Amino acid sequence: MTTTKHNPKNGNGDSPSVHSGNGEETYQATFSPRFDIWEGDDELVLYGDLPGVDPDSLDIAFENRQLTIHGKVCNRHDDDRMLYSEYGVGDFHRTFTIGEAIDSERINAELHDGVLTLHLPKSEQAKPRRIKVTAN
Repeated sequence: MTTTKHNPKNGNGDSPSVHSGNGEETYQATFSPRFDIWEGDDELVLYGDLPGVDPDSLDIAFENRQLTIHGKVCNRHDDDRMLYSEYGVGDFHRTFTIGEAIDSERINAELHDGVLTLHLPKSEQAKPRRIKVTAN
């Protein structure tokens, strides 16, 4: 499995633009979340932090061996009175290239408390097996 990080910057070094409902153009960052990947006998399990993403704003797609994860995060504060902010708010985007050893029909995902867990079951051909040795 390989991973592809999404580069949210365009050729000008700016973040992609977002049009708000009132016609103003705003800028919102897109982050590449970090994932831990575990391998068991039956599956790969990916754990990624997506703080601020709710299940309705999470889009996971699998096409042409590419597993794409996109989580949308809304601004937490809409008022103009904020004096200082150190937390960046933005969407999350990450793409993984999945090998043929994964049974893509059985991929499933869970999101609990901002942690995404993806289960990628191995195909039967890719699972480890014991070879019986015979003797004459």
